[in-house]
Amino acid sequence: EMTLRAISVPVDPATLALFPQALMSDAYRLIVNEEALDASTAANRMFGRMAWWIRALVALRNRLVTPLGLKTGRDKATTTSRRIGFFPIVTETPERVVLGLDDKHLDFRIAVDVAKLEGARQQITATTLVRSHNLLGRLYLAAVLPFHRVIVPAMLTRAGEG
Repeated sequence: EMTLRAISVPVDPATLALFPQALMSDAYRLIVNEEALDASTAANRMFGRMAWWIRALVALRNRLVTPLGLKTGRDKATTTSRRIGFFPIVTETPERVVLGLDDKHLDFRIAVDVAKLEGARQQITATTLVRSHNLLGRLYLAAVLPFHRVIVPAMLTRAGEG
């Protein structure tokens, strides 16, 4: 049967290898009944149509971090790359899309993996990896983590809604 809610799962060691020095890593998983789903489609569902409350939190974050010199996703330097939502695509295969950004305070990667299970079922896993460069990066991470732990499972659940 389908998991209608994203659940927390251990971070896959192979995914952690993207950022072995990650200060923070977590992963959430959702099982869907959808045979033809690929990683790009799942990532677009997650980041392309965010709930109003998530968009409001992102807008607030952007207003708060702009004076600190953090990237907001609307920066000129990041507009040349292909993106999903406001995140630049780092790598893309049918099974995995890696989104991410390197900034002066911290770097992050979000891996969205799709793996076939038995029958028409597939699992979507969203893994977040963050490495900070300094105190501001660690403080920023501490501030956003409680929101991240609510937002990512909610966005992943939307990816399963077809």
